[in-house]
Amino acid sequence: MLFNSLTFLLFFPIVVALYWFLPAKGQWRNSMLLLASYYFYMNWEPVYAILIFISTLTTWAGALMVERTAAHRRKRYLVATLIVNLGILFTYKYLGFVGNEIRHIFDALGLGIDVPQFTFLLPVGISFYTFQAVGYLVDVWRGRLRAERNLFTYALFVSFFPQLVAGPIERATNLLGQFHTRHRFSPADLIHGLELMVFGYFMKLCIAENVAPYVDAVFNNIPLHNGNSIMLASFFFSFQILCDFGGYSLIAIGAARCMGFSLMQNFRQPYLATDVKDFWRRWHISLSSWFSDYVYIPLGGNRVKPARHMGNLFTTFLLSGIWHGANYTFIVWGAYHGILQCIHATYRRLGGGMPDRTGFKVLNIVITFLLMTIGWIFFRANSIGDAFLALRKIVTERGMLFNGEGKPSIIMPMLLIGLLTVFEIIHERRDERTGVKTGCHSYRQSLRASIFTTAFLILVILLTAQFSGGQFIYFQF
Repeated sequence: MLFNSLTFLLFFPIVVALYWFLPAKGQWRNSMLLLASYYFYMNWEPVYAILIFISTLTTWAGALMVERTAAHRRKRYLVATLIVNLGILFTYKYLGFVGNEIRHIFDALGLGIDVPQFTFLLPVGISFYTFQAVGYLVDVWRGRLRAERNLFTYALFVSFFPQLVAGPIERATNLLGQFHTRHRFSPADLIHGLELMVFGYFMKLCIAENVAPYVDAVFNNIPLHNGNSIMLASFFFSFQILCDFGGYSLIAIGAARCMGFSLMQNFRQPYLATDVKDFWRRWHISLSSWFSDYVYIPLGGNRVKPARHMGNLFTTFLLSGIWHGANYTFIVWGAYHGILQCIHATYRRLGGGMPDRTGFKVLNIVITFLLMTIGWIFFRANSIGDAFLALRKIVTERGMLFNGEGKPSIIMPMLLIGLLTVFEIIHERRDERTGVKTGCHSYRQSLRASIFTTAFLILVILLTAQFSGGQFIYFQF
């Protein structure tokens, strides 16, 4: 199995070595990357590679037809291709959920209608590569780029192994053209890519894996824990989800950079956001920008009446919640963020705001972090009932921080979270000073600084990492 943090670390250098060993002329390197990407994916469930191929073939052919067909007929090919791809996504990710809900409704009404039960193993990364392929198709339809003629090059764009299973959700305008470029070995790219990967492994192995046992123990047994324990678990999960998903993004970006490819930024100090809108400019940037470009703006964005604008905001974030999974917890999480966005937009429209002073900025950061943490309770909870029970206990119950025997130590996780926060603040201050929003550890340092930082983080990993080989959280989406 290649779908965890440690085995990916073993798989990656082999691919990089083969990539630079093969001749740059022709399609040798791209062919090897395509084979490696499919091999990587088929280590999970070989038969589901067929789904990637279907998505690839239909969007490739659909884009060619859209480009070559008369304007009044293009929409037919666009809609037909979207139905195939979104239909596959719906079938494997949502059909079972919808069937169960229909069955519950019929049972409640006393109707003896037998609804078939559909149970599918969710294909890893299906939401990511489907959105990437759909984005390409829509961009061709809008005339933003020419359709790719070479099927194998386009197949590599859809299945590129570093970001195949958990993003970033790449745009064809950024990544596809890079497969036509002859890359030359660059020591600077290699060093920078390794630096990004090391920082990603620090986030995943040292922070996410260290807090995961406590988070799981509390959220899997909400009735047995008091408000203080739940608050600590919620705080820890806020950093677990950041370091697990943000760590994977850095590993993916770094792995691609070692081969000369540049993937889009996915996180930029999200917990230093000063309001809820700013947060979504920093968190899962590839997804939030995808929904902005392909859902929010086509609905009218903010170029409509205020009531319609509120509806556009809420719809976009509700769909974002549904994208994460077929569970009411994700639906409520998306609706929660939609409501926050509507409140913020109304507040700003009425002229609300705070002075641009350090004290007020820190207050805004703290308030935004607390609002995000409340949302993460719904995201992590096993059910809606558990989420509301957790909130009720946080408000009404007190007690000892830990229940039961074997009190876990929180000192090390807190120190590691503090270290990450120091890095985040340093990068945020640099962004403010330079005016360039580069994101955590995604900028080029001097060679000496890179070596020192990387060596320090390797030492921290060796001393504090949990080498459990845990799967990344977003692989299930």
